[in-house]
Amino acid sequence: MQIRWSLPRKPDQRREPGLGWRDQLAVVGRVLPLLWPKGKVELKLRVVSAVALIFVAKLVNVLLPIVYKRIVDALTAHPGAVLTVPLILILGYGVIRVASSATTELRDMIFAKVQERALRLISLNVLDHLHELSLRFHLDRQTGGLSRAIERGTEGVESLLTYLLFNIAPIFLELVLVTGVIWHYLGFGLAGATFVVIIGYAGYTAAATTWRMKYRREMNAQDREANTRAIDSLLNFETVKYFGNEQHEIDRFDEAKQDYVRAAIANQRSLSLFNIGQSGILSVGIVAVMVLAAYGVTSGRMTLGDFIMVNAYLLQLYQPLNMLSWVWRILRQAFTDIEQMYGLLAEQSEIEDRPGAPALSRGPGRVVFGHVDFAYDPRRPILNGISFEIPGGRTLAIVGPTGGGKSTIARLLFRFYDPKAGAITIDGQNLRDVTQASLRSAMGVVPQDTVLFNDSIYYNIAYGRPEASEEEVRDAARRAQLSDFIAKLPDGYATRVGERGLKLSGGEKQRVAIARVILKNPNILIFDEATSSLDSHTEHEIQASLHELSARRTTLIIAHRLSTVVDADEILVLDDGVIVERGTHAALLARGATYAAMWDRQQRAERLGEAAE
Repeated sequence: MQIRWSLPRKPDQRREPGLGWRDQLAVVGRVLPLLWPKGKVELKLRVVSAVALIFVAKLVNVLLPIVYKRIVDALTAHPGAVLTVPLILILGYGVIRVASSATTELRDMIFAKVQERALRLISLNVLDHLHELSLRFHLDRQTGGLSRAIERGTEGVESLLTYLLFNIAPIFLELVLVTGVIWHYLGFGLAGATFVVIIGYAGYTAAATTWRMKYRREMNAQDREANTRAIDSLLNFETVKYFGNEQHEIDRFDEAKQDYVRAAIANQRSLSLFNIGQSGILSVGIVAVMVLAAYGVTSGRMTLGDFIMVNAYLLQLYQPLNMLSWVWRILRQAFTDIEQMYGLLAEQSEIEDRPGAPALSRGPGRVVFGHVDFAYDPRRPILNGISFEIPGGRTLAIVGPTGGGKSTIARLLFRFYDPKAGAITIDGQNLRDVTQASLRSAMGVVPQDTVLFNDSIYYNIAYGRPEASEEEVRDAARRAQLSDFIAKLPDGYATRVGERGLKLSGGEKQRVAIARVILKNPNILIFDEATSSLDSHTEHEIQASLHELSARRTTLIIAHRLSTVVDADEILVLDDGVIVERGTHAALLARGATYAAMWDRQQRAERLGEAAE
């Protein structure tokens, strides 16, 4: 029997009401200014030209049935006469049809640059905002659901830009013009009947589409859940293989897809009922108007050409009315899809620069933690009154058991979080009072879990300083003991490392991370288990490079392997968020307490490992 696990609905998947009309107007108010960019005269002229072409196209469309009426009246009035006048009208009819199509295509061609620029700015805005959000936000979100929300939100913005300007507004313009022409030629009765059909159809479309959105929203939520589970399983490909849980992942994905199928069926059912109602209203309206027109012909108040004109206008209205329902559905779906993306844009960053905050002034790099308390969750404190100092150009190591808060200190130093109490300063400057960009530019880190971009080795090394020359990148690789490894690769520095660097071993990824920091050349260095993935031989080779790199720089070493910290100027032993010992390697061994016991255990383990080999 297969075991099936189900996950509870995540907070970001809760069913929320759709955007109200005020919220929709607010969304439109944020999108439309993109069509009228400040200081961009060329783009504004393109918008004006596109709008003018919309008016031209609709005026041309309204002329077509009138010309058609005159052709019919000319032929019926003088059936045996020379076809000079009807022929001219027929040729004019053809020219008008070509003009109608040409203005539409010309409009799209002119407006393309404006639209694509707007979409680019929206995408940049979303990505920039996501990068501004705190680490806590990104740890709480799932990549699959986040990418889906951004993708659909951007598509929704594209729909708003396209359909509001080129469909909704032109449709109503054409409806007003057609109603006015019918009133002018055929009287108030037919114009009123046509207007009632239009209003009834539009009202039904709006109400029924609003009713349908709950089905669409549920379908989107289930689609996000399925997509999130699929991407999560692929990102953890190796873990799935380690535990042989391929079928478990398939079952979880299938469970989510079954929920999606049920939601999609309900959505299709509502759509079918919606379309039936639309067709019914439109058919009844057309029949009623045609009956009135036929009565007008039989009573002698209207010509056959008038009847043909009414019929042509009804057929001509059918297309924009049908388009109106389709566009209205798309816009409602777009608002639903934008809803989540704007939810992301509404997220406030936990860590923000103070207004007018200055850049960090470069100094010797003296780091001070003063009575720092911190907790990711108030119910579970991580650091309790931590105080220490790293003099400029000196090396401090922090050791201790897993979960004691060592890596949290590095995150606080990078200001991914702010302490709950106490202060952290660099050269006397509180981290809260300087810009995050300047703070992070002054520091470099080699993390325990190195994640690389799915690009070349060269790109990943150069990421430390993108403007660096090729010679500088190669020198950084050499100092990180990477040159020989790269030389053996068929594509050399152009070798792609795979998603998250999966094509490289743990040690190779770690050396790329070291080369990246060497290239960055920061004032303050953080090694967070920097050699944890390396074998003893490679570790000894890289230790020389790390010592060279950290010379005359403020260095924080976070380590579990004590052999990597013996040369540190001071060593802190952190246990359960409290510093229990501090001193040099020799002094801590002489004390014979926690550090000495850890050292003895690791030395015995290494001797046993060597004996086993």
